[in-house]
Amino acid sequence: MRACWKEAKPPEIERRIKANNHEYNAQFEYADNYICTSKYNIATFIPKNLFEQFQRIANAYFLCLLILQLIPQISSLPYYSTVVPLVIVLTMSATKDAIDDVRRHISDAQVNNRESSVLRSGKLVQERWHKVIVGDIIKMENNQFVAADLLLLSTSEPNSLCYIETAELDGETNLKVRQALVDTAAMGNNEDLIGKFDAELVCEIPNNRLSKFEGTMKWKDNKYSLDNDKLLLRGCVLRNTKWCYGLVIFAGKDTKLMMNSGKTVFKRTNIDRLMNVLIIGIFIFLLSICLGCTIACGIWETLLGYRFQVYLPWESFVPNTSLGTKSGSTAEGATVISLLVFFSYIIILNTVVPISLYVSVEIIRLFNSLWINWDNKMYYKKKDTPARARTTTLNEELGQIEYIFSDKTGTLTQNIMEFRKCSINGKSYGTPIDRFGNPIAVTDEGPLKVDFSENPYSENNFEFFDHTLQDEVRRGNPKVHQFFLLLALCHTVMPEEKEDGVLEYQAQSPDEGALVSAARNFGFVFKSRTPKTITILIHGNTQVYDLLCILDFDNVRKRMSVIVRDPKGKIQLLCKGADTVINERLHPSSADLRELTNHHLNEFAQEGLRTLNLAFKDIAEKEWEAWQIKHHEASISLENRDEKLSAVYEEIEKNLNLIGATAIEDKLQDGVPETIANLALAGIKIWVLTGDKQETAVNIGYSCQLLTDDMEEVFIIDAEEFKDVEIQMKNAIKQINESKKTMNHQEEGVRVANGSVTFSKENDNVSLEGNQDTFALVINGHSLVHCLMPDLEFVLLELGCSCKAVICCRVTPLQKALVVDLIKRNKKSITLAIGDGANDVSMIKTAHIGVGISGQEGMQAVLASDFSISQFRYLEKLLLVHGRWSYLRMCKFLKYFFYKNFAFTLCHFWFAFFCGFSAQTLFDPYFISFYNLFFSSLPILALGIFDQDVDEYYSFRYPKLYYPGLVNLLFNKWVFIFGAVEGIITSIVLFFIPYGAFHWAVSPWGSDLADQQSFATVVSSCLVVAVNLRCALETAYWTPFNHVVIWGSIIYYFCFFLLMYATGVIWYYQYIGVAYAVFASANFWLCLLLTNVILILPVVAYKFYMTNIRTSLSDRIRMKQRLTKSRSKTDLPVRRQSTLRRSTRSMRSGYAFSHQSGFGELITSGINMRERARSNDAKTPVILTKVKKLDGASGGKKMAVSPTPLKSNLPYEEEMIIYSEKL
Repeated sequence: MRACWKEAKPPEIERRIKANNHEYNAQFEYADNYICTSKYNIATFIPKNLFEQFQRIANAYFLCLLILQLIPQISSLPYYSTVVPLVIVLTMSATKDAIDDVRRHISDAQVNNRESSVLRSGKLVQERWHKVIVGDIIKMENNQFVAADLLLLSTSEPNSLCYIETAELDGETNLKVRQALVDTAAMGNNEDLIGKFDAELVCEIPNNRLSKFEGTMKWKDNKYSLDNDKLLLRGCVLRNTKWCYGLVIFAGKDTKLMMNSGKTVFKRTNIDRLMNVLIIGIFIFLLSICLGCTIACGIWETLLGYRFQVYLPWESFVPNTSLGTKSGSTAEGATVISLLVFFSYIIILNTVVPISLYVSVEIIRLFNSLWINWDNKMYYKKKDTPARARTTTLNEELGQIEYIFSDKTGTLTQNIMEFRKCSINGKSYGTPIDRFGNPIAVTDEGPLKVDFSENPYSENNFEFFDHTLQDEVRRGNPKVHQFFLLLALCHTVMPEEKEDGVLEYQAQSPDEGALVSAARNFGFVFKSRTPKTITILIHGNTQVYDLLCILDFDNVRKRMSVIVRDPKGKIQLLCKGADTVINERLHPSSADLRELTNHHLNEFAQEGLRTLNLAFKDIAEKEWEAWQIKHHEASISLENRDEKLSAVYEEIEKNLNLIGATAIEDKLQDGVPETIANLALAGIKIWVLTGDKQETAVNIGYSCQLLTDDMEEVFIIDAEEFKDVEIQMKNAIKQINESKKTMNHQEEGVRVANGSVTFSKENDNVSLEGNQDTFALVINGHSLVHCLMPDLEFVLLELGCSCKAVICCRVTPLQKALVVDLIKRNKKSITLAIGDGANDVSMIKTAHIGVGISGQEGMQAVLASDFSISQFRYLEKLLLVHGRWSYLRMCKFLKYFFYKNFAFTLCHFWFAFFCGFSAQTLFDPYFISFYNLFFSSLPILALGIFDQDVDEYYSFRYPKLYYPGLVNLLFNKWVFIFGAVEGIITSIVLFFIPYGAFHWAVSPWGSDLADQQSFATVVSSCLVVAVNLRCALETAYWTPFNHVVIWGSIIYYFCFFLLMYATGVIWYYQYIGVAYAVFASANFWLCLLLTNVILILPVVAYKFYMTNIRTSLSDRIRMKQRLTKSRSKTDLPVRRQSTLRRSTRSMRSGYAFSHQSGFGELITSGINMRERARSNDAKTPVILTKVKKLDGASGGKKMAVSPTPLKSNLPYEEEMIIYSEKL
């Protein structure tokens, strides 16, 4: 198997490549195209895995213990009692790691063994990906993955264009366009010419910048500039292009895809890290006990032990032994014995942290992982994709997540845009209404969606429920006709007719495609285009419009326009864009219509729809000719061309006539708003890190309930310069602090703010809906560059952590990882990153927990993740149910495990006071070996696997139950100390009550029962019964298996020792007959009853007090009390209601076209056109009709809810319950 590492080479300064020249390129030792995401190979697995495992302090501790047990002079227990469990633990962990790594090897092999057509010696040969090297020329065909980072040379399309899908890189499914140099494009598909291609390239070194590339190429005495538009990146898919050739520039681990993948890190849970600290503390405690026993042994041997050498002679190597083998003083002999006793007690008392602890932990984690894998409610039937726990070591950490870092495209959204509503000439369409004009809810039963079957170009997946709009189209309403005509003409969409006659659109952004698709379904079909014409089909009649100019979209203009000449020779400017920019350019005659349209826009915005305004302008022939001259002069300018073109555009885009507005749903994945609302109620803060622009991200923030109307302020950080960014951030922090001061200085009593009630009376200082987290932060990528610098990162940290939600826009994959790392380094919080594309891999690997979504954007994120799900909504169950249960089970398990082992181990310590501190064990060696294996392990394993405090339904209903995990409430140092102290007290009771009961005890036959073996049997019996009853008290969720293992362990103990200690049944053993003699004694049963009553009764009383007096939230829920404070989506609808606090303008600026400029320049240049469309019939005459405005006609597939105050079914007294405990 191939090694995953190579000797380091000198760092690159620049990369030099000669095409088709392997000898020249080999001198630089560039990486080949082999990738390796695995951690081990056959040679390195055992040493590397053992090194990693012995980094766990407990494993190193048991290794040292094993070495001590190999010394016969100090070992009172056989060495195999440690060897066997240690080997089992190491083997189980190594097997799990090996399985995980084998999966990585299989995945790597699948990728490395893909085949590509590579040009070798002037001929195309099929070559596996891992044999491709820098300087090779590859031929790719349609729908193939790009094997490496390539310089595009030539393609099958006109002017060497090609289209690629970058979903693996950035999660976007809309196509991108790339174009080769004109001179290289001339080689076409000629293998001889391409085989002789000998250009020399000088370019940048490998880096992770997906959107930037710089280089130069020398060929035939010419020098060419290279940029990102000529680069095909590994992970892209070739679309709508028959073939293309590319020169390999970066291969394997040097590709931008792999550079963004980050390193695979070894992840440990928060409990694991705490366990390491506790192990050190326990070891110090153990050393102190052993040291005390050592000193006591030295004193006892000096004063008394020396005189008993007739019965217990000292060893031959001990000075002043009675055997006479070594001379010396009594003090010297006692010192040697006490030193040996020190190590003996370390071996005896090591069971305070037995190795079975880690075996049990691994078993519990395995089963908790299987519960995730077997959960049918997290199975996505459409994609046949179940949830998967790709690691078994991080389950309980799912119950402690405080920060979630999420991608947007493909993670929160489906990256599918749907035309939902529109406003035309002051009338709103999209909400189905009855004959009385009342809105009808869209359900499975009705209303029926509009039937477009009479249109041969309609799409089956297009849904619209308002029949009145189709009726207006059929009646020939001129305003409606003009509305859809604009949608069919004003765009940069590229049409493609498949071989089967199906018309498909390729849009630079999915929402632009949705608008053209809506026009198509209503009978205004965009059919084809040339550089100078647009052909549309209006209800079967073909019309050809002359395309005079495209005023393309960019992020500053927030609009696009086209100037067309209709078949009658009339020139019009058609414009669509954000309402903020369109309204500024309207003619005064559109004032009344603007008010009506704005009202509809507000309604659309409340539903989270993305809106655009549509307007037009008639242009006179002379005005067009004069403007065309100015436009031409600006377009050929060599200086400030963009600024001059913007000024020319601004000149003609004014005095527009408003037509209406569109409302598109950026379709969220099912259940996203509810999921985010519930996670927020659980106390989890969500940060969205997206490559989208600000308006798009903010729109989605409101749609998915990440941003809400209740928030005091949404801070926007968008400055370009360092100083300006610093000022914006500090002003935001100042405003937050002032708000907190205002809240703290308000008068006592009940006050209302933002719809939330706070009761600030001195003795009941509890907030039903706190105000401290009512801020949100939106920050742009160019501002984030400054924020992540050392001088500002702590300011960003303070501001971000003071806000309930944070959205970072236009961020790079590296910035995503840096933001996650900032929180991870500086906050004692557990982080989770979730994404679906290769651009999310870095943050997934950086976070404590990485979750990959197996969607349409590829599998890169899944392969790098710890858990995989198919829909974002499943994250709610993963955290609030599986994560919380796993955390609860592990905390209960650890607390109980330390309790029972302190109780067991310290019995040896109390016995030391009665055996001269000689390191003699109290219990039978077989009982010591079997205690954690058979008599007490299965009940706690059952608890760790099956236990639940509340069921799944209430876990969703009351997300506040998640809070204990956020603050490490259920297992921390104090919980451990409490459990250890309880174990110490239990050991005292277990030892001294039987000691007192059997000190003068005799059997019915008159024989003495006060021997060491009988006493050990009594103590061990009381111990087994007590710890199993204690486990029963900890169990909240009983299954048949719990009953079997708890009561079965007690019964098994008695049966086992009755059989083992029976006279001559198996073999002759020193404990023969002890069990029968002890169990036949009434003293034993009375002692067993008394001991367990004393141990269990205080625990029952404490639990009664905590359950009935100091009731926790889970206790209240188990008692089925309805809590207003912790209601979730089951009780309260998550739809946003309109408020006066926030302006909806931000919602209506969602002109979410591509981040780059559109296809405008390509269209007008003609380089992507094959043939000119033909003109056909003239357009239909326009008939004017009256327009009647319908009130309340807002809402989409999901009906708008009337803003009636929510009514509760609870009595007033229950509504006003204020709980005094902190959650």
